[in-house]
Amino acid sequence: MTDNARPFTRSRHDRMIAGVMGGIARRFGWSSTLLRILFVVVSILSAAFPGIIVYLILWLLMPEEQD
Repeated sequence: MTDNARPFTRSRHDRMIAGVMGGIARRFGWSSTLLRILFVVVSILSAAFPGIIVYLILWLLMPEEQD
């Protein structure tokens, strides 16, 4: 499976809480640490971006990756 065809899945190995940011970072080839920092900063600085709610929704909707 190529990177472009890789589905959105929660990471089993690159996780701090549920693997959402690790899965998104892997899907796009980004650094998971930088993505986490960016997500937290945007969530704190923007009242219009409810980060916790978005994270919880992604946690519920994204399946966990298969081994």
